Amino acid sequence: MSSRDFTIRKIVAAPLLGESPKGGWSNEIRPEDSVHTLIAVHTEAGVIGHGSVFTNGGLVQAALKVLEPLYRGENALEPERVSEKMHQHTFWMGRGGTLTHTVSGIDIALWDILGKALGQPVARLLGGIYRKRVMPYCSILMEEPGLMREVAAKARADGFRALKIGWGPFGRRDSVKLDEAIVKAAREGFGDDTKLFVDAGGSDAYWPQGLKWALRTSRMLEAYDIGWFEEALKPDALEDFIELRKQSPVPIAGGEVLTRRQSFTPWLSRGAFDIVQPDATKVGGISEQRRIAWMAEEFGVRYIGHGWNTAIGVAADLQISAAMPNTDVVEFIGGSAYVDGILTKPFTLDAEGYLEIPLQPGIGVSLDPEKVAKYAPDGAALFKN
Repeated sequence: MSSRDFTIRKIVAAPLLGESPKGGWSNEIRPEDSVHTLIAVHTEAGVIGHGSVFTNGGLVQAALKVLEPLYRGENALEPERVSEKMHQHTFWMGRGGTLTHTVSGIDIALWDILGKALGQPVARLLGGIYRKRVMPYCSILMEEPGLMREVAAKARADGFRALKIGWGPFGRRDSVKLDEAIVKAAREGFGDDTKLFVDAGGSDAYWPQGLKWALRTSRMLEAYDIGWFEEALKPDALEDFIELRKQSPVPIAGGEVLTRRQSFTPWLSRGAFDIVQPDATKVGGISEQRRIAWMAEEFGVRYIGHGWNTAIGVAADLQISAAMPNTDVVEFIGGSAYVDGILTKPFTLDAEGYLEIPLQPGIGVSLDPEKVAKYAPDGAALFKN
């Protein structure tokens, strides 16, 4: 096929509804609300690429109308150029918000098309494959200590060897004893021979805690061999993050609410993070994620993508993790229908708790139309060219 065959003909969006995970970031989000949206880029050649957007479906559909003059007729085999064109021409129309999030899903889909057209996995197109499997960490919300122990034990029984607990009552009851009891219960339920991470969820609305709480909590977490302390502060508290990283005995992680590579520069150059966590489904897609990951590498900061999204987001993260030298874990929502229930071949753990990185052309996974239809009333448009 010539490159002309891969002209973008249309882009459609399908909001996912009915099983939206609680998320933790808002008490108002219900399962029937749209939080994640699937994207399909259709080409004249009939090749379709799929992406995922961490944004309400109605907003994504509106954004596609705004972006249409910029993407229609473009070459789908040039994801970085096409995505940057959309970024550059929308500075005055919501930089970093819905438009940026929507470009993220388009970008993932364009990489999917490029891989399919060349018969190569995206990981190889990103520069090469450092690993063929990676350890997923089961990402779940925190619970009261008794239930937390049970939930952590179930994750272990399900085959996971890495776990992240986040949000819930942690840091929100102003109780040092409760915070420690939750972490202690998770460690007891999950076992001492596993990786355990803690996410305070400081990007929650009206996060009540500050630097002194974060410092004190970081010292408590050291006793439980916590791999990193995530979002311990409000997402704009750059100076406090810098100080926390200097003093904390455990690694400090964050960055999931930042968008576009430019936003990450001060956080990386000034030493705010040990681990940086952009989300490919809203930061600008695979193109931006890769640039941020390599920039982090230059500053001695580990890149571990934020992945509280969908199976397409997991697939994108797996491809990027394969192409980065020090990305040895990926986030995996525990029990989400949008991760476990929409692929023709669901992700499965091996005996050692790893995920095989799919090396089929593109992002390596396929959406199942019948499964997607359960959660996306507009899902048929994702598959019909």
